[in-house]
Amino acid sequence: MLSVLLLWGVIHQLQQQIAKQGGDLFHGTGPQIYGWSCLLLLPLNIGLESLKWRQLVRHAQALSFGKALASVLSGITFSLITPNRIGEYPGRLLFLKQQNAPRLISVSVLGAFAQLIALFTFGLAGMIYYNVRFPGPVALAALCGTVAVILVLLLLYRKYDWWGPRLERVRLLSRLKTYKAELRQFSTAEKAQIILISLLRFGIFTGQYLLLLLWLGVDLPILDGYLLSALFFWAMAVIPTISLAEIGIRAKVSLFLFGAFSADGVGILGATFLLWCLNLAVPAIAGSILMLRVRFIK
Repeated sequence: MLSVLLLWGVIHQLQQQIAKQGGDLFHGTGPQIYGWSCLLLLPLNIGLESLKWRQLVRHAQALSFGKALASVLSGITFSLITPNRIGEYPGRLLFLKQQNAPRLISVSVLGAFAQLIALFTFGLAGMIYYNVRFPGPVALAALCGTVAVILVLLLLYRKYDWWGPRLERVRLLSRLKTYKAELRQFSTAEKAQIILISLLRFGIFTGQYLLLLLWLGVDLPILDGYLLSALFFWAMAVIPTISLAEIGIRAKVSLFLFGAFSADGVGILGATFLLWCLNLAVPAIAGSILMLRVRFIK
């Protein structure tokens, strides 16, 4: 219920702001196929994440696709109230057997690394484009930093079996000793598959944003718009924020990036907000309902 009320409040406020500019949030001026395509990509996006989560978890316990989906939705619900959505993976554990929770921390770390690698890979493509289109010392420094982060992430992802056990020397993390063996069951091919699923999912997510921009009439070249969309998500990842409060930051970042191509602030703001609703708010509401149902059953 709280998720629904928060969503309604944000929609109402944004609709009022857009109405003052003579626009409408829910009436796209572009081809309707863009809007429908974006909507149809939502179950594919969530389905891929559920498939990846099932692949990660199966080394600790058997898990059906339906339960993996419920776990993912639960994680999205928790992510809305945590900085930079760091509560997503802990939230997923609510739908899994509690006795296996310690083991699942390791696979959650592996999944988080794969997700970051995908995000920074697409962000790197967007950053290269931005440096070519808008060269400058700040953009160049951000590009170099992004390359460095990707290299570190790839090294840590590949060598997790080597440095993970060293966490046991930290007293507060000593219990990692009981489930480090679970992570060693992942082969190189399985790790590569997890990254590929993460890349595909992020590519779909980026495409959804571009489709919404085009549906709302924002005039953007396809390639430029896609790369800027990828850069937008990179920026949102490196800026500390909380999902429930990030819609304002999303609006500012999107206007800064896409304003160089289009003065249609209404369309840019509308696409930014609708994507937030589609991929975060709506799944979070579904996750809230599932959590409430599980609570009543228990």
